[in-house]
Amino acid sequence: MTRLFPLPCLLLVATLSVPAFAQDRVVIQAENVRYDYAQVLRVTPVYQTLTATRVEEKCDQTPRPEDEGDSRLSRMVGAVKDVFTRGNDDDEEDTAAAGTTNCRSVPVEREFQRPIAYDVDYLYKGAKFRSRLPEDPGNRLRIRVSITPVAAGAERP
Repeated sequence: MTRLFPLPCLLLVATLSVPAFAQDRVVIQAENVRYDYAQVLRVTPVYQTLTATRVEEKCDQTPRPEDEGDSRLSRMVGAVKDVFTRGNDDDEEDTAAAGTTNCRSVPVEREFQRPIAYDVDYLYKGAKFRSRLPEDPGNRLRIRVSITPVAAGAERP
């Protein structure tokens, strides 16, 4: 009597047989990623220095000859008088009476700094790290922790 393998056993044997081309493949495990927080030790801003030039008008007044001997009190009274008479149409006449005006355009350079990045020193699991970030992170820095095993025979970078 001939005995035949039952059909379920035959399917089991067929699924266990591995094709020859699949035996040469190397399986690489995907990296393991998680997020954690590190303690910020120091934040140092990185500045960009910008220079702006603009033209300003600079005027020098030549005093009237009779004003050269004026006392401090008369100059103060004259300054108070000028404050109260501003807004009148007589301002041009007052300026002419005070002396001649010499005005010229003068370029004035101004420098200012702005932060463009931040060098951040932080501590994670007892190890110190430094990164340049676009913003100040505060006291804690959210970090991405990635772990990948080194496969046997793989070259290290």
